[in-house]
This record gives sequence, C-alpha cells and structure tokens, in this order.
Amino acid sequence: MSTSPADVVVVGESLGLLVGEQTGRLARGERMRLTFGGAESNVAIGVSRLGGSAAWIGRLGADAVGAMIMRELRAEGVAVHAATESAAATALMLKERVRPGASRITYYRHGQAGSRLSPADIPTDVVTSAKVLHMTGISVALGAGPRDAATHAADLARESGTLVSFDVNHRATLVDDLEQTRRGYLALAERADLLFAGNDEAELLTGESDPERQLDAMLALGAQQAVVKLGEDGAIAATANGDRLRQGAFRVSAVDTVGAGDAFVAGWLASLVDGGDLDARLDTAVRCGALACLTEGDWEAAPTRVDLAWLDASHLDPVSR
Repeated sequence: MSTSPADVVVVGESLGLLVGEQTGRLARGERMRLTFGGAESNVAIGVSRLGGSAAWIGRLGADAVGAMIMRELRAEGVAVHAATESAAATALMLKERVRPGASRITYYRHGQAGSRLSPADIPTDVVTSAKVLHMTGISVALGAGPRDAATHAADLARESGTLVSFDVNHRATLVDDLEQTRRGYLALAERADLLFAGNDEAELLTGESDPERQLDAMLALGAQQAVVKLGEDGAIAATANGDRLRQGAFRVSAVDTVGAGDAFVAGWLASLVDGGDLDARLDTAVRCGALACLTEGDWEAAPTRVDLAWLDASHLDPVSR
C-alpha cells in the first residue's frame, strides 16, 4: 500500500455491481457480469487516470467482492485504505438494462460493510497530508456511521489546511427522511471549499431553482468554488472572488451516462491540483463528463489525458493509425 501523500483522497462506499449483459429484464434470467462502482472511488480512478495521485478510504466485507474492489482500485493506481470485516458483506447493486438507453438500479447497501463505516476507520495522516479531500452525499444517505465518518474527515481536513470537496450526489432511493438527509448535506456543504451539485440537487440544497441563484446560495454556505452541473447544457461555475463562467457540453453519442458526474468532478479536481485556473478546471471537467458517456460502466470510460486530446481532434480521421 502506498504511503505517499495523495493529491486527492476520497471517503465513501465502493460496492459490487452486477450488470445485465443484454437488454431485458433480469427476472427472465439474463446473464450478468461482475464489476464495481461507487461515486467516490469513481472520482479517485478519474483523478489517477488524469495523472494525479489518489487514495480511497472505505469499508469492505472480507469476501470475494471486497477483494475484487481492492484489486481493481490498486490496478487503477489508487491507494487503498480499507477496513475489512467478516460480520457484514460488501454491498451490491444490480443494473438492469430494461430497454436501449434506459437502466434500472437496485441497491443492497443498508447493513452491509460500507454502511458500517465510522470515524474510527478514517486514517488521520491520509486525510491531513492530501491536497483535497472529496466526499459525496451518499455517505449521508447510508446512515449515521458513514455520515459521521465523512464529517470527521472533513473536520480533520479543515484543521490541517486540506481542501474539502463535496458533491451532493443525491440518491432518492436511499433516502427515507428527505429533510433529515438535506440537513446532513448542508452540514457537509458548510464544511466544503469546493461544492458540486446537479441542478436538481442544488435546488434541494438551496431552495433555489435558477442556476445563477443556486451558485450564489452555494457560495453563501462558505464554499470558495461552486459548480452546478447542467447535464447536456454543460455547467456553470463561480468563485468567492467573483469569477463566474458557463460552458456548454461537448456533443457526443452517449451510450451510458452513469458516472459522467463523477468524471466531471475528477476532471475539475485533477485540473485544480495541477494548477489550472477556473477556465481550465471547467473545461477539463466538461470534457471528462462527455467522454465518460461513450461506453458502459461507472468508471471504465473515465478518460486519460490522451483521451482528452482525442476529443479535440475527433473531427479528424476517427481511425488512429
């Protein structure tokens, strides 16, 4: 396990992912393949592929799925700091491709290893030596343990000068009490230097429906940088210094949009630690989000720098010779 300080360290759940190999309902006995996912580890992989160093902190079951996740993360150059246990299995999600271009996700997360993450699982030195700590609202939705672990990590980061990044990443099917979950999002958002949200998530967080007003409200929570992701309309970003920028999306033939938001955040963070200004951060983020839509999978299409260069030249001969 690498002990070198990471550019970006993420805290959150990674879980096994069973994906139907063909379009159709799983109740008919369609074949499936095993991989993994998780918003935070998706970001870590994205940062690593762009040349940054990344680490993941989480909790896994002492089982084959947990071992697979650790192996794959390490293969992607991500340092793994995982507590393991035999009392609970690694969580799973099923991805059913019900028809072309549409999928349905079923979660098996509550009570599993990732939802048992606690503040005691957070290695202080890994957080305090990083340039950026990144978390999502999924930790809030998973329960008190993951929520407290994320809050504890954020407090450690703030005390040490590590930047705190928070992506709301709302998952409605994980939430029983929306108002309580919203308060949990706000608690992490108020600790964040970098704040990301989709348009609907920003409305949940701020009560505002207009993206410009959402940015103002997000900055008012204390963030130094705020971003509202607008899907096919690109994104809009602002800083506490008064800078504001909008960029349209790159037009691609989307195959699977799952993971696009995580690739967007990875692009922003990789550009940030590389010294990029607001324009460079937003440009890299939007490109990464577009490229992540070109193949299926949560993280498999996370781009490299070479992929970003290809996007610039994609109007040329599509065959690399």
